[in-house]
Amino acid sequence: MTAIIGPTRTDTGMASKPIIEQMKVPTFMCVGGDPVITVPPFQWTFKSPQRTSVAVKKTFDYLKKKGIQKIAVITSADGFGRDGKIWLDKLAPEYGLRIAAGESFQATDSDMTAQLVKIKAASPDAIICWTIGKAGSIVAKNVRQLAIKAPLFQCHGLPDPIYIKLAGEASEGNAMPSTKLMVADQLPASDPQKKTIIEFIRLYKEVYKYDQQFPINTHSGYAWDAIYIVSNAMKKAGANNEKLREAIEATKGYVGVSGIYNLTPEDHNGLGPDSMVMVRIEKGQWKMIE
Repeated sequence: MTAIIGPTRTDTGMASKPIIEQMKVPTFMCVGGDPVITVPPFQWTFKSPQRTSVAVKKTFDYLKKKGIQKIAVITSADGFGRDGKIWLDKLAPEYGLRIAAGESFQATDSDMTAQLVKIKAASPDAIICWTIGKAGSIVAKNVRQLAIKAPLFQCHGLPDPIYIKLAGEASEGNAMPSTKLMVADQLPASDPQKKTIIEFIRLYKEVYKYDQQFPINTHSGYAWDAIYIVSNAMKKAGANNEKLREAIEATKGYVGVSGIYNLTPEDHNGLGPDSMVMVRIEKGQWKMIE
């Protein structure tokens, strides 16, 4: 086996080394969260989606520029939400932000009103929700039902037409960090990714017609980028596992759909906040606001 690409597990459920580390097969994850590429021990694991910390930094930088200082945080109690909470708590002071309220919910919950009542009482300047899937739309609806005036910011996992469909009118005005894929037509001509993204969209919609079943969302380019990075590395290193791992790790300046990748031994993702844009939902459409 030369390489593995796609969602997979890195653990064995035991205290021993993760199974990927035992196999010593370069593995590219197309899933979110930081733990899958914590180095060490995951020297053989890479990921194409932006790290949680990167998405948090992008969001916090925007809030800082807007003069927001007091925020509330509501996160899911699963691994993705816990990872988000860790970085939200850790990075807030660096951006001059104070977390006035912090609440959590189960990703399967059908109502988050109780948590949001407490958040409303804290009078935050903004609310940040960190979850994926249907739960995010429920939070948006509850925020609207409670007439909370503070703007709602979702995480980088929710820029997706499905979110707008599920949240309906409650999605209006919601903002979040996103890959540039969601606002390709709004990118300036000088953006080095624009040509790559436009071609990806053409292939996705017109050639392979994936959009008919799977409308493009912020995640759509992650597997594409992973495959190309591995393919480019194989051209240089061949199929030898160790040499291939080293070649992937040395990737510099790869202009992908999801960002411009610059990997290092310490960073097996290679994307920074500049790979993302801030978007807001206006009249059911995605608008780039930064």
